[in-house]
Amino acid sequence: MNSNSNLGIPKKGLAGLRENWKQDLVSGFLVFLIALPLCLGISMASGFPPVSGTFTAIIGGVLVSFFGGSNLTIKGPAAGLIVIALGAVEELGNGDPLLGYKLTLAVIVIAGLLQIVFGILKSGVLSDFFPSAAVHGMMAAIGIIIIAKQVHVLFGVKPEAKETIGLMAEIPHSFSQMNPEIAIIGIVSLLVLFILPLFKNKYIKMIPAPLLVLLIAIPIGRYFDLEHEHTYLFLDNHEYSIGPKFLVTLPDNLISAVTFPDFSALFTFTSFKYIIMFALVGSLESLLSSKAIDSIDPYKRKSDMNRDLIGVGVGNTLAGLIGGLPMISEIVRSSANINNGGRTWWSNVFHGLFLLIFVAFFPLLIHQIPLTALAAMLIFTGYRLASPKEFFKTYKIGMEQFVIFSVTILITLSTDLLLGIAAGIVVKFLFHFKNGLPAKYMFKPMFTVTTLDDKFTVHVFHSAVFSNYIKLKKSLDSLPRGKSICIDFTNANLIDHTVMENLQHYKSDYEREGGVFIIAGLQEHSSFSNHDLAGRKKKTPIHH
Repeated sequence: MNSNSNLGIPKKGLAGLRENWKQDLVSGFLVFLIALPLCLGISMASGFPPVSGTFTAIIGGVLVSFFGGSNLTIKGPAAGLIVIALGAVEELGNGDPLLGYKLTLAVIVIAGLLQIVFGILKSGVLSDFFPSAAVHGMMAAIGIIIIAKQVHVLFGVKPEAKETIGLMAEIPHSFSQMNPEIAIIGIVSLLVLFILPLFKNKYIKMIPAPLLVLLIAIPIGRYFDLEHEHTYLFLDNHEYSIGPKFLVTLPDNLISAVTFPDFSALFTFTSFKYIIMFALVGSLESLLSSKAIDSIDPYKRKSDMNRDLIGVGVGNTLAGLIGGLPMISEIVRSSANINNGGRTWWSNVFHGLFLLIFVAFFPLLIHQIPLTALAAMLIFTGYRLASPKEFFKTYKIGMEQFVIFSVTILITLSTDLLLGIAAGIVVKFLFHFKNGLPAKYMFKPMFTVTTLDDKFTVHVFHSAVFSNYIKLKKSLDSLPRGKSICIDFTNANLIDHTVMENLQHYKSDYEREGGVFIIAGLQEHSSFSNHDLAGRKKKTPIHH
């Protein structure tokens, strides 16, 4: 993929369309094949009508692309926001799903406006603030919650519990009471998703896994005649009911699916809580996804994070006004865009147009999709967010990071995302205080910059931790590109893992632009683990 970095950077705007339309059209179509089932599944898991996610992806592709904040990210609904959306619908609706949906739309509109303000205030640096372990813990918790909810759909059983812990406890019961024909479709779909990546054949790897799931699940669903309400005997000892309720239901036309928000409960504590959650978690996920996609862009282009945030905010405001889910820059579809040869943001436009055409003109085909197949895709997504690898990777960085990661997960599962990430930050601070961080330097880094023959040395004093890194990064950003920068930690007592990780990314970006970036002065520090990016503490603290 890196070989492309030596090629000419694709043009922008209409010139980029003329130059790259073939590659972007093909990539946009392949991304659409992945996006369609995920949009439907995420919508239903969020307590929204199935068409809501496609509204969001259409807006994210056809309109938000023109804000030009990023080059290759695909905008649309994300599994990471399912937990917040469903929580809002249930809590605001108080047992009335339709009312909860309309009140949640109002929350999404205001959260979108707040994201626009974030972008105008240049809050794109938000992604550099949160501790890495807390962010990974939040994503792992989201994965666990998705799995806990969707396993029951996979088995064709309606659970009694509403909260995550109860849903997890109820899995054995749902397994014992599963609807066999529904479960067969779901389990086969899940096996396809787990087994397909194991094939090394380049032609097999070209097949989008969600598309293959639909190509298998839809014929099985037709064979079981899910279209018509009926009962059947399984192993001659139990009667099961089956029918259209196990299939996706779309309205006859898109216009009739438009739903307007209800602003009547906007000034309540619950609405305020979910506005903050949508705006903060959505912005954080979107920024982190954009950063990740920039790192694998074959042309090494950089997204304008603030402009991208404004675009996402505008998209969310519009989506909320017509009945759509909230959107982010989505990492799975964006990665597929790069892998399929997408070159400019026109691939995002094409993906949105294909969705619009398909949902507008082929709703009967979408109606053939079994819900259990969508549940399988979401369970697979949840597994990737909360895989054992994520736990092991965090453990290798150090026990402190693993504790922060675990606390974030446990608090999120037992309360909500906002309290979970807050708990992770509190635990991180407790570890920092234990390691000698003075309270007055929590948000205030101390450093000086010296220059000698076009070489810049940044001397860091006291501590460099996640909560004061943004000011340090701003200072680094103010230095000219293509020069030599040395960041010297000789006089620092504490450097945390988040700063080490961020500086490693900064070093890669700076050196890619032709500069030299050196991290020095760590010889007198002991590392919290054997990991290269583990936090470090001065063996003999300096009293400044």
